[in-house]
Amino acid sequence: MESIYSFLKPIDFVVVVIYLIVLIGIGYWVSFVKKRDEDENLFLAGKTLGWSSIGLTMWGTNVGPSMLIASASIGYTTGIVAGNFGWYAFVFILLLSLVFAPRYLGANVQTLPEFMGKRFGQSTRSILAWYTLATILISWLALTLFAGGILVGQILDLPLWISVIILVVIAGFFTIAGGLKAIAYTNVFQMILLIGVSLVLTVVGLVKAGGPMAVFENTPGNYWNLLLPMDNESYPWLAIVLGYPVMGVWFWCTDQSMVQSVLGAKNLKQGQLGANFTGWLKILDVALFIIPGITCFVLFPNLADPDEAYMTMVTRLLPSGMIGMVMAVLIAALVSTIDSALNSLSTVFTMDIYVKKFRPDASQKEIVNIGRIVTVLGAAIAVVLAVGIDSIKGLNLFDVFQAILGFIAPPMSVVFLFGVLWKKTSRKAANFILSVGTIISLGTGVMYLWIFPNEDYDFWPHFLLLSFIIFVALSILITVISLADHKTEGQNTLDFGTLSKASPKVIALWAALVVVMVSLYILFNGH
Repeated sequence: MESIYSFLKPIDFVVVVIYLIVLIGIGYWVSFVKKRDEDENLFLAGKTLGWSSIGLTMWGTNVGPSMLIASASIGYTTGIVAGNFGWYAFVFILLLSLVFAPRYLGANVQTLPEFMGKRFGQSTRSILAWYTLATILISWLALTLFAGGILVGQILDLPLWISVIILVVIAGFFTIAGGLKAIAYTNVFQMILLIGVSLVLTVVGLVKAGGPMAVFENTPGNYWNLLLPMDNESYPWLAIVLGYPVMGVWFWCTDQSMVQSVLGAKNLKQGQLGANFTGWLKILDVALFIIPGITCFVLFPNLADPDEAYMTMVTRLLPSGMIGMVMAVLIAALVSTIDSALNSLSTVFTMDIYVKKFRPDASQKEIVNIGRIVTVLGAAIAVVLAVGIDSIKGLNLFDVFQAILGFIAPPMSVVFLFGVLWKKTSRKAANFILSVGTIISLGTGVMYLWIFPNEDYDFWPHFLLLSFIIFVALSILITVISLADHKTEGQNTLDFGTLSKASPKVIALWAALVVVMVSLYILFNGH
């Protein structure tokens, strides 16, 4: 089958260049022309967010180019089983709403490391900073570069390592030119554009294939099952049921980028309603992000690489010029994510590690210089990691994402669950899990993905079951260490105040969502 590159016309590349130049122009205007208040902060919204803003922000944070490309890929190969990563999430968003949010807001914290610092002390907060660095490098930076490298490689017909370097160079150029400030101002517009493109691809693809029933009839029956038999190699039902919760707790209840908008809620009720709204929006994930991949399977069943499903739909179904616009938005969104990750990496290291632990009296110039060095080193390490991820055998893009996240999640999920729900959890136990537990979890991931890859060694369980096994082992360890540690006095300075009960409206909306989700699971099984 012809490559993606062969379907692109000069007008598409012209549109990409114009779009990026316009962004740089806006960035210059924002940086040097537009007057702003010195105290203006684009990130923190104070305690002013209502339920609709919270819901859209949480859902939008979860939507990006990597997700679009990966979801279409897994839809092409296995159908809607990957919808579990969107639909099963409602359980953990519910957990955030009714269990974690009252405690986060009651403790009056701005960040989750601050919450952990109050719960266990500054030593835990310091270890959490190192954990955060590893998480940013792997889950945010390297995976985005990997997905972006695949996209740029498809567009320019280049090997992944060259595509990744090109992406880093573009990100660096944008940073210097001020274009990233433009992306920050246009992020909401770009998110809407990405979702709009997915909606267009879904509708146009279904029409081209002859309608929803034609797609249903021309795909294997198991493409429409959320829970697959235990002998299924892709996603057996037990792996989903036991393994995803480990990732779900980490991502929806303990990740700063996801929880930030709830922390900025006007009050607890608005935060809980916003989380509930996110749960309703997640229903759209299957239709917008996975159905295009299934439709691609019907229209173009002989793709050599399923990871090309998304761009195949774009280049075959959309007119020239609009293809260029889609490419430009995808690249700009990738650059935005890469820069945000590098900025977070630099900030966490300089402020939470270098200044706090090594140079408390560092000058502003020294801090800036260290930040730049960390940014360059972080980018270099991420390029190496992205190329390393490309060497993983036997997994498509979506599986790679979920496997890596599955090995990152267990330590954080264990520490937050036990730290919030069990008063006897000790500082020593939490620190052990965040340090040694992280080495065990990531080390197992390295063994599974690279040293003894699952494709060549059949003794491994499914990566989601492996994530669950690690979670159980770390849970036992944190329990044993906490019970053996008698020096727990004075460690916990958290004060939740009086925990408020959820309002009748919040309870009613969550009950309605539970009914809808259970109905969807009944509908999409047994085919």
